[in-house]
Amino acid sequence: MALEGNVAASTQNQPLNALVFLYKHVLKKPLEARIDAARSTKEPRVPAVLTREEVAKMLPLIDVTARLVVRVLYGSGLRITEAVCLRVTHV
Repeated sequence: MALEGNVAASTQNQPLNALVFLYKHVLKKPLEARIDAARSTKEPRVPAVLTREEVAKMLPLIDVTARLVVRVLYGSGLRITEAVCLRVTHV
């Protein structure tokens, strides 16, 4: 699973725990062989965050109407869907 399926570690744990349960509770036999399965290792994703200088360079390139929305998003930390749902009464 880890080598070909590219699955998460929790997905790998389920069949491994099923084998342990099968031997321990159903067959009532000790699991003599050590299960030495390849484990999935995924690097944590770090979100890309623009620096203030990068944002300052980008803002003049954006259309005037969209620039207002981008400034609200950047200044308030809103998500795009939250900004789309904004109304004048919210301000």
